[in-house]
Amino acid sequence: MSDSLICERRGYVALVTMNNPPANTWTAQSLKGLKALVEELNEDRDIYALVLTGQGEKFFSAGADLKLFAEGDRAVARDMARCFGEAFESLSRFRGVSIAAINGFAMGGGLEVALACDIRIAEEQAQMALPEAKVGLLPCAGGTQNLALLVGEGWAKRMILCGERIDAARAEKIGLVEEVVATGEGLERALALAEQVADQSPVAVSACKTLIQSGRSRPLDQGYILERELFVDLFHSEDQREGVNAFLEKRKPQWKNR
Repeated sequence: MSDSLICERRGYVALVTMNNPPANTWTAQSLKGLKALVEELNEDRDIYALVLTGQGEKFFSAGADLKLFAEGDRAVARDMARCFGEAFESLSRFRGVSIAAINGFAMGGGLEVALACDIRIAEEQAQMALPEAKVGLLPCAGGTQNLALLVGEGWAKRMILCGERIDAARAEKIGLVEEVVATGEGLERALALAEQVADQSPVAVSACKTLIQSGRSRPLDQGYILERELFVDLFHSEDQREGVNAFLEKRKPQWKNR
């Protein structure tokens, strides 16, 4: 892992810190690193959750460094769009639960990586925007799609088409973030929430996440069918038997993630 992306394992939780001062911007290298890291964590059966945050007190992430696009090079644009897409789509498909601890400005690709997470915790001073159109660009890392799914078409258009920046309180009100906490408490809250995941069967959590996200691309009636199929599939797992028997025996389950 490069210095611009630091991973620390804390029990069942992987803490990933964007570390590219002063604004924790993304590079092709760090995007490729994120994709590789998520793939590695997917293979680690002892990791149930991922928490993503930014180094420092001012920025979660300011997205891409605009200097990359100053020359109007289409090859560079194509390569960066691919890197952004592959990295954030990998994060969205992470087997476990991903939580963004937004500890400052989340702009452009910085907000898009938070949108790729399952849950977002924002500190009260955080500011969020997708301002790409202000510089003749557009969000190319899932922003136009994921933002509309979370907050609806109207607010997505206000933020993207009108370039509106919102604070943490407004973000919580419109459903962009799930919780707002005091300055400096975002990471602690995100880690506490991530630790709750360990109380759940990781096999069941993965199946539930698949079902929830399947609604983005399949009709509702197909979702109902898949839901029943995955429920029965859980009976192939050791965790299903462990969970039920632990409840009946009034003890804490010992998950094996298989």
